[in-house]
Amino acid sequence: MDNQLLTGKLIRLVGAGPDEMGKLTQEWTKDSEFFLFFDSDPVLPRNAAKAAEFFREHVLRDRPGAFPFAVEKIDDGKIIGQCGLWGANSPHRDAWISIGIGARDLWGKGYGSDAMQVLMRFGFQELNLHRINLYTFEYNPRAIRAYEKLGFVHEGKQRSAMKRGGQRWAFVFMGVLRDEWENRNRV
Repeated sequence: MDNQLLTGKLIRLVGAGPDEMGKLTQEWTKDSEFFLFFDSDPVLPRNAAKAAEFFREHVLRDRPGAFPFAVEKIDDGKIIGQCGLWGANSPHRDAWISIGIGARDLWGKGYGSDAMQVLMRFGFQELNLHRINLYTFEYNPRAIRAYEKLGFVHEGKQRSAMKRGGQRWAFVFMGVLRDEWENRNRV
């Protein structure tokens, strides 16, 4: 049995309290580019207390299907992001996945992909999910390429769904099935 279920090559998924995540979210949303890629809400800095309140309410409301984690670097224990599976109590055995690496200096270095791989392993092996879904933004080709490399397949677009920077953009929907993930990872 794998006793390192929540550990990858670069990161481990850990629990973090709402107050800690609220403070980190406040820091990360000072960078408007982080927010552009992380959320479809209007871009504005988040207050630590309000962000902590969101974490408390969202997790409590979505339990038992919410599985939020902080992303911690293995080498120094620093929390660099957040991720989670949402709606995992579905009778269809599916869930939505999310990821955000808040430390900009770590973007493009494999931390987000490692966190996604660990979270997918948790979803398929521990929660017995059949599929994992996500949506991202048409203007984020770097994320789309990363999700494709992890095995996610394009499943559709919601055209002209959001307005950013004076333009309309699509939501891009992607998904991966358990057998696809297992074939890629030979479990």
